Amino acid sequence: MVMNIVLCGMMGVGKSTVGIKVAELTRRRWFDTDTVIADRHGRISDIFEYYGEAHFRELEAEVIRKLSKEDELVISTGGGSMMNHENCELLKQNGKIFFLKASVETLLKRVLIDETRPLLRVNSTDERLKELLAERTPVYEHVADYVVATDDRTPDEVAEEIVSLLQKAKK
Repeated sequence: MVMNIVLCGMMGVGKSTVGIKVAELTRRRWFDTDTVIADRHGRISDIFEYYGEAHFRELEAEVIRKLSKEDELVISTGGGSMMNHENCELLKQNGKIFFLKASVETLLKRVLIDETRPLLRVNSTDERLKELLAERTPVYEHVADYVVATDDRTPDEVAEEIVSLLQKAKK
């Protein structure tokens, strides 16, 4: 049975970097939903600022609808995409979902470098990140077929674990 490999998790967890590595290891095409949106509609921070989060989520759902119909892809999803039940259902129909999990400390180290994160502009970064993590983690855990820890691990190590889990599942 051929399917997609879907990576979900918080911003800064490494979904894009790990996704590229998984695609290389499995010889699949890789798509990042945020990158697809940015390529078609402009910078995500601008979309949030000028059109609002709801419009961005509509664009995200449209991209997920299209990608979920394809096969043998590695799909790195946006941090909030799994908060939409329809997105989860579509991605699960033809994919295995991997929740890349990291501590708030690890995430903070990674996202503080990136000032383009629109949801972190609202108030102090660490408090907002903690709020988002508390809200989203139960959803990620619920939809995931696998949970992969990323703290103190390289993207290569995480990608290799994902591929190993898929190989074990095939047996």
